[in-house]
Amino acid sequence: MKWTTAKAVVLLPAAATIYVPAVILWVLADTPGALSPAEPTQFRFWIGIAMALDGLVLAAWTMALFERIGKGTPAPWAPPEKLVVLGPYRHLRNPMNSGMLLILGAESLLFGSWYLAGWMCVFFAVCAIYFPLHEEPGLERRFGEPYRLYKANVPRWIPRIRPWEGP
Repeated sequence: MKWTTAKAVVLLPAAATIYVPAVILWVLADTPGALSPAEPTQFRFWIGIAMALDGLVLAAWTMALFERIGKGTPAPWAPPEKLVVLGPYRHLRNPMNSGMLLILGAESLLFGSWYLAGWMCVFFAVCAIYFPLHEEPGLERRFGEPYRLYKANVPRWIPRIRPWEGP
């Protein structure tokens, strides 16, 4: 893993999925919205583990594609040079963020915390505003017609069942 990719992982996804949740759990540990993490139900535990593993695999896969195919990172200081439309990007435009949302959902289940569920909702709301207003116009400027075609055929958040074949 290149240093720019490692820096992007430590500063962006880790901040959203590790640092912020840790601060939330620490600051709000003894409040009524914090359920006991000591005894999650079997159902909650296994669903949480499955979501966390799926989210980690999805996030790692998308970062690897950005580095290997796109020749960049998800971070704004080292964006991909090439448009990545392989793997999970054939099903939805923001698989990395979907992976992070799965991780955040898993954390809220495993720790039994309504506060972490709230953080997941805030994270999604910020992404839902940021991507159409800032990131997508930038991608249209950088990649032009290929990105517009991709955007017209691949949904932002709800995955396509059949992978997009592209031009």
